[in-house]
Amino acid sequence: MVSLTALFKNEEEKKDEDGSDDDSGTYYYNTEASGTRLQRREPPSGSRLPDTLQTSHLLLYERFKAYQDYMLGDCKPSEVKDFTADYLEKTVEPCDWLALWSTDIFDVLVEVRDVEVKDLKARVRLVLPLQCDTRGCELDEEATTSLLEATQHKVPLQQLQVVHEESGDMDQTALALEHVRFFYKHIWREWDEEEEDDDFDYFVRCVEPRIRLYYDMLEDRVPAGLVAEYQSLLEKCSQCFQQFSALRSGLSADSDSELDNVSMVEGLKLCDQLETFKRKLRIIENPLLRYVLAYKGNTRQQCVQSRGPRASGAKVVHVVTASCSTVQLQSLLSARLVPLCSSEDTEIQFHREPGSAVDSCYQGDLVIVLPGIYSVSSSIFIPDSITIEGFGFPDEVVIEKKSRGDSFVESTGADVRLSNIKFIQHDAIEGVLCVRQGTLNMENCVLQCDTTGVIVRTSARLTMNMCDLYGSKGAGVEIYPGSVCSLVGNGIHHCKDGILIKDFADQMDAMPSITMENNVIHNNEGYGVILVKPSSGEDLFLAEHPHTQEEKQGGSLDRHLISTSSSTPPVDTTSTSSSSLPLLAASAKNSADGDAAASAGRKWQFSRQLSRNVEMSSRAVEDLKDHQVFVSFQGNQFKRNGVGDFGTFCY
Repeated sequence: MVSLTALFKNEEEKKDEDGSDDDSGTYYYNTEASGTRLQRREPPSGSRLPDTLQTSHLLLYERFKAYQDYMLGDCKPSEVKDFTADYLEKTVEPCDWLALWSTDIFDVLVEVRDVEVKDLKARVRLVLPLQCDTRGCELDEEATTSLLEATQHKVPLQQLQVVHEESGDMDQTALALEHVRFFYKHIWREWDEEEEDDDFDYFVRCVEPRIRLYYDMLEDRVPAGLVAEYQSLLEKCSQCFQQFSALRSGLSADSDSELDNVSMVEGLKLCDQLETFKRKLRIIENPLLRYVLAYKGNTRQQCVQSRGPRASGAKVVHVVTASCSTVQLQSLLSARLVPLCSSEDTEIQFHREPGSAVDSCYQGDLVIVLPGIYSVSSSIFIPDSITIEGFGFPDEVVIEKKSRGDSFVESTGADVRLSNIKFIQHDAIEGVLCVRQGTLNMENCVLQCDTTGVIVRTSARLTMNMCDLYGSKGAGVEIYPGSVCSLVGNGIHHCKDGILIKDFADQMDAMPSITMENNVIHNNEGYGVILVKPSSGEDLFLAEHPHTQEEKQGGSLDRHLISTSSSTPPVDTTSTSSSSLPLLAASAKNSADGDAAASAGRKWQFSRQLSRNVEMSSRAVEDLKDHQVFVSFQGNQFKRNGVGDFGTFCY
């Protein structure tokens, strides 16, 4: 594998000798200077095709450095194509090399006769006799020749796999094609070059977060549900952009027809949708915003459906134990089983591990977990209203998840009850427990977390009494808009933040409703309680100037914000200045829908302003207990929280 830390010595020496200075942001580099070679990739067994160069397993820092130092530099979105062409011109052999023309259905050996870097294409000639592999189709020399003639013998550079040479002369060409292939497949978005604010470093704004997200997903550091949502958002955003582009291209700037006016209003709606999708994508791409704002879900839970009550109406008691003594069995019988099984329709089933017991439950069943340490390898999903209780103290009844995965326990049942159990999580991606919907009542439990602790999703309810939660690398308790959460008598400590409250309700969501009484929140790295909310100009100003809250008089604050926000021009609320809207705006002149369009345009412009400038700030505040998210806030103790007891995070 090639190391990207070395520049070509010959090129540098030549530049030093002639005194030239190329500030294009890309540099020619030689793989021989690094002393390493790309690895050979052999074709599938039975194939007649030659070996190619393996380039698909580059590390994060190798791709990162290639884009930052050689290919993109400090270019703007509108300059990406020119910088890429310049990079290819300096690194790709111009002609007379062999490659596999590789598509989804065939691989064909071709000779490259010329490279057109501006169009990202190569002019090729078929190597005879024909050497090819096909997948689900038949391909002969005549058909391949016809296909090449139809494309004027030009194929995309991204579809070329360089043939291996022992000399290593083609390594840099293969590497350059890989960087371009990866960039246009995983980094570049077709709407990037249409950003209204083009005056920013494209690598910093877009490339770096996207490439880091790609490797986070590749290495299972992002929940599967969030990966699925990101891919879905990309698809929706692409469809919306294509619809908008098609509508815009069909408008005439001089037309006042009613049809064009309707199309213009529809275009503004598509703009609004497009900016919403782009904003959500940026939230997922930004690691900090992903932590405080983004969806954290598991796709498997969508297919775990509630069974409801048994057809017979019978209730089952599920006893979980690997083995037990006669004393434990007698105690279990006298304390729990005899009272529960007084009716003839109650059945008792035994299980060796908790997951199988929960999977066997119907509505109204009871799971009793005897003392022991139970290691589980998969997530535990609770879709029905059941009760799970440990028969003993929490430290005696331990459920431990060691394998890597999205979630530990997910609850969607209407009325789920947990008690007297210790949950230990290792090497996790998501929280130890997620209440996705329904109600969860948890009492006298211990939660030793790894990532986030307890997540309470929108419309879900959590009652957590007399529990001990610690060790979360995120928030101990994460509360979403529209949820109801009651925390009474708990200890929440040694987490990044104690309680994270997300107060950024959409139009359909209410604020969370929270009861906090007699909790001890201590020794957290950040805040004891932190409130996440959309930022206003005032929030950003107070975060940067915490001592000037008393100066909020008239319009002085707004003027100060405009003068100090050098990276963000003030919003023109009378027009839309985006390059995406000139025809739409022109179509609004002298039309009956002009006012509505202008209003929509102002709304769209404001949303773009927020989308472009993902401003983030946090600040300590004196108190949050009077905030309207709290139904009751009394008797809580805060001790030794690193940044402060209360804080706000504005985005």
